[in-house]
Amino acid sequence: MRFFRSFLTAVAATWLLAVAPALAAPAAPTPSTRIDPTYWFVGMKNPKLQLLVNAPGIASSQVSLATYPGVTLDGFQKLESPNYLIVNLTVTPQAQPGKLKLQFKGAKSLTYSYELRPRNQDPARTQGLTQADFIYFLMPDRFSNGDLKNDVVKSTRVNHIARDSMYARHGGDLKGIENHFAYIKQLGATAIWPTPIVENDMPKASYHGYAVTDCYKIDPRYGTNQEYVQFVKNAHGQGLKVIQDIVLNHWGSYHHLFLDKPAADWFHAFPTFTRSNYNAFALNDPYASKRDYQLFNDGWFDTSMPDVNQGNPLVATYLIQNFLWWVESTGLDGYRIDTYPYSEPKFLMAWGKAIADEYPKLAMFGEAWEGTEAEQAFFAQNILPPVNGFKSNLPGVLDFQICFGISDALKGDNGDLSKLYHALQGDWLYTDATRNVPFLDNHDMSRFYSVIGEDFAKYKMGIAWLLTLRGTPQLYYGTEVLMKNFSDPDGKVREDFPGGWAGDKTNYFATRPGQAGEAFDYVSKLANYRKSHPVLSSGKLMQFIPQDGVYTYFRYNEGGECVMIIANNTKEVKKVDGTRYAERTDGFSSGVEVVSGAAIANLKTLTVPAHTAWVVELRK
Repeated sequence: MRFFRSFLTAVAATWLLAVAPALAAPAAPTPSTRIDPTYWFVGMKNPKLQLLVNAPGIASSQVSLATYPGVTLDGFQKLESPNYLIVNLTVTPQAQPGKLKLQFKGAKSLTYSYELRPRNQDPARTQGLTQADFIYFLMPDRFSNGDLKNDVVKSTRVNHIARDSMYARHGGDLKGIENHFAYIKQLGATAIWPTPIVENDMPKASYHGYAVTDCYKIDPRYGTNQEYVQFVKNAHGQGLKVIQDIVLNHWGSYHHLFLDKPAADWFHAFPTFTRSNYNAFALNDPYASKRDYQLFNDGWFDTSMPDVNQGNPLVATYLIQNFLWWVESTGLDGYRIDTYPYSEPKFLMAWGKAIADEYPKLAMFGEAWEGTEAEQAFFAQNILPPVNGFKSNLPGVLDFQICFGISDALKGDNGDLSKLYHALQGDWLYTDATRNVPFLDNHDMSRFYSVIGEDFAKYKMGIAWLLTLRGTPQLYYGTEVLMKNFSDPDGKVREDFPGGWAGDKTNYFATRPGQAGEAFDYVSKLANYRKSHPVLSSGKLMQFIPQDGVYTYFRYNEGGECVMIIANNTKEVKKVDGTRYAERTDGFSSGVEVVSGAAIANLKTLTVPAHTAWVVELRK
């Protein structure tokens, strides 16, 4: 992720000032008895269950299991810390739901009732994603405040809100998202992807969610675990899927397992603080040094984000079980995996297989912020041979190549279309590139509307490409109403959605005047057309090499449907010889531009206005 290097450099001074206190070792809390996973399920395909028991002095105890049909105690293991024990169980298919009696005897003696729950049999749960979906990506803290009662949680390290500070909590929550399901559906989206909603109880700048402090708990400022279960259920009831944003590579420095480490080797550490080199090329460079490889994988992502040692099998199992637990507990539809390349490669293979074995319908796509088609494809299922023992089993990735291609094309008066064309040409590297997720911008990048110089004609071109290319498109919240800014620092592209708080002067949930309304309507019309015309999602794609600033491709199917996307990327009107596209247009005599409704009477000669993309349904 060499692109992160420039981003981090740009904000280093501000960020280090914000998180420097986290580098000092805070006092570890006095633990009460806790077992992770907090409960488990009968009927899992993998019968093995690893329990991490945390209680003062528990390591000196002997463990026994009261007789429970179908469950056996395989043994227990001490760790470096006196406050932890690993307990290994086998939960056979014959086991029934109920409560196990675990007995701990020694200097620390106690009996713990551990719950086994039934697996959910509802076939409507965990639907996964297809190309027919359209993902709306948002930051819960910055989207809408639906529950004022959780704005201040006294037990948290940041127990106030301050909307005038880009690094403070602003009060958005799960209820706020749910209050606007209708808005998201009106836009045409079918899936919601919030940034991480698990606890981030950090003293500074943790509103984004990527510094986890408890893997089994929803952040109380967003809601409770039960409220999240209901949130997923209510979303499904509204025809909306839920993607959970997760982090495998690192936790927050106030994570309870970092404050009181089970063992030193649960985290990567160097003699002095060492960042990752943010350069994934070391993973597949045939000439790479071991030092570069180690720095990329083992270096910390940032000062307040300890790098988790997934090479430790106990840690690997802890992580795998945690993400199985969330799917079974909630019925969520997919995982977006943050900083995917930074995790230990063999762990990624094991994690991906374990999740897919239990939940074959679950969607999974990872953030692989790389600079080339081949480097991006390396982190998804692909046709490439294994490299250094790594062969990705991740179905898809966030398609940064499409993002870069659209941005390059729309910068300046006559942008370069080659990057966008090559991004699609490189699809031969993937086992199935349709499982990738194209997008225009995100919470780490300058907003799309600013990148293209606030040019509304170019905005519509970008939206047209996003919603008609292959894959499952993703839109960052606010793009549909022309929210803008540059990521200098990133807080500027994470502003509150206007209308998400009582008293906001502008409320785009209710009314969208001027170009904000035009933008919303354009996205909505095209997204809803896409919904009702599967040719734009499941149809085949044929592209023509860009020529004279014009880029044209088609979506078509065996049923005879065909949609032409033709874009003039120059500042002059272009008269295009349509006979070049005869292999797709033969048999059709005219067309209709699906957003404006304008008739296209002649397919042999097309006059396309400057900086315009047409989405044309061909007619016979």
